[in-house]
Amino acid sequence: MSIAATINDHIKQAMLAKDKDRLAALRDVKSKILLEATSGSGTEVSDDVAMKICLKLYKQRMETYELYIAQGREDLATDELVQAKVIEEFLPKQLSEDEIKAEITAAINALGVSGPQDMGKLMGRLSAKLSGKADGKLIATLVKAALS
Repeated sequence: MSIAATINDHIKQAMLAKDKDRLAALRDVKSKILLEATSGSGTEVSDDVAMKICLKLYKQRMETYELYIAQGREDLATDELVQAKVIEEFLPKQLSEDEIKAEITAAINALGVSGPQDMGKLMGRLSAKLSGKADGKLIATLVKAALS
């Protein structure tokens, strides 16, 4: 079952359970997937594209959550966090920092990179391999630390 079909099923369940917060998050994801489907040439969205949409929405919710916390708006921050948790259910399991470091070490050995000048080559490989499984900012930070 595709991610879009799974989201539709979860929308139906949220409607039956009258879970407004969950329903709002799921409808937002569905609307972004439908927008992507109608903007391209086809009518179907692949699971990879749907995963990227979910990841983008998750990141947006978490950034907004942190912003609301910094401004002292816990009421709005709670809503964003609840929606982020709903979207997170559709994302693959995120790698821990230790798992990312192990991937970086393996990539360094495979590519034979030696210093900061090779960061682009290493980031290209790691970004493709860890797409959706780890935050790009965290990967970049750990790569910089490993190469210096």
